[in-house]
Amino acid sequence: MSNGVVSAIKNRFGTVAEFRKFALLAVMFFFIIGIYWTMRPMKDGLFNALVGIDWQPRAKMLSLILIVPLVILYSKLIDTFERHKVFYTLLTFYGLMAAVFAFAFMHPTIGLVNKIASPDRILGWCWYVYVESFGSLVVALFWAITVDTTKPESAKRGFPMIALLGQMGNIFGPLVLTAKNFGFSTSAPIVAICSVLMFLVVMLMYYFMSTTPKELLSGFVGEQKEQESHTEPGFFEGLRLLVTRAYLMGIFLIITIYEAIVTIIDFHFKKTASLAFPVEIELSAYLAKYGWMTGVVATACVLLGVNKIQDKLGIRSSLVLLPLLTAGAVISLWAYPMWLNLVFWIMVTAKAINYALNQPTLKQLYIPTSKDSRYKAQAWIEMFGSRGSKAFGSIVNDFRGALGLAMFLNMVSIVSGGLIIAWLFIAIYVARVYDKAIKENRIVC
Repeated sequence: MSNGVVSAIKNRFGTVAEFRKFALLAVMFFFIIGIYWTMRPMKDGLFNALVGIDWQPRAKMLSLILIVPLVILYSKLIDTFERHKVFYTLLTFYGLMAAVFAFAFMHPTIGLVNKIASPDRILGWCWYVYVESFGSLVVALFWAITVDTTKPESAKRGFPMIALLGQMGNIFGPLVLTAKNFGFSTSAPIVAICSVLMFLVVMLMYYFMSTTPKELLSGFVGEQKEQESHTEPGFFEGLRLLVTRAYLMGIFLIITIYEAIVTIIDFHFKKTASLAFPVEIELSAYLAKYGWMTGVVATACVLLGVNKIQDKLGIRSSLVLLPLLTAGAVISLWAYPMWLNLVFWIMVTAKAINYALNQPTLKQLYIPTSKDSRYKAQAWIEMFGSRGSKAFGSIVNDFRGALGLAMFLNMVSIVSGGLIIAWLFIAIYVARVYDKAIKENRIVC
């Protein structure tokens, strides 16, 4: 490594070792997000082929129900084993399941050779819940480990790198790993490739934990840390913290409001796209385009300095930008509901800003919290908050047929406007509490 490169790294990160730490984390996140965004378009494409897109709201509701035993298991593992060992176990499980799904999709009867879509085809429901849980569980645990091993000042230097590589994975996965690109007749072989990549991430995490200096694996220590460490562990401890700590409830509501509104827009987008692209690989390819374009826009946001809004204007500005953009999306959808290209770009922009700016900012909010809050409360927030809000949005989507599109959009626009106003006030409150905790070097909860 040349002296100039070393000097540039030290100017940004302080030490080469810190740069190496975040580089490894960023590479892992590249693969995790690449895998997720490869499977995410296939989630809807394969579900539509096996079950039918009209059943998607019910699938989202089902994912909320089935996530409960997964969270119970997750909490037990967190209580019993070191966090990185839980990561090995969890991702190994998902890797094995991906291999099982790949073989099932190739089966002549229950697989994709059978062209008759039906709600009785259990494979489609299982696949949908599998991908949904991967996005919640694996990504949340990765960020929990990252936050747990990072101090606030170090996070400002390294988290943008992780976010940038994540967006590159967001581009690479759906852009390259599609059935059409490889000449496959179905997406089943792509699922098998995702299985292999999951095992690669397990090996990378092992290498990271084995080679990173111990002083770089310590996180934020506030004045209340020792007191908090005596909290009785358990599955419902995370729920207790969530409902008794306004700060954690604020994070929960920010995620919940965003996901509920976007779920409604997303179903409209997928429903319109399924009418335009009825064949599985065509719909999966179109949704993959949506995936990698989201990554392109998110990466452009990072490169153009959108993620530096926090550095220049503070965490409050970072948190209020997304609700303002979401308000614009709701108004645009209400005005031009059947313009597929417009809905496409609404979803791309909303997701890109969320991934490039809002998600890293929300993860940083966990820094001045105890380990119970980071792992157990965050599990409730990330999984139940995200899944619960998606289930709520899906319940709303179920009324779409009965109300008619025009009345449905009018109702949704009015309710979304009220929620966005509440979202703005909550974001301002959470930002104020975070800034005060960091300034006073103390744990919030």
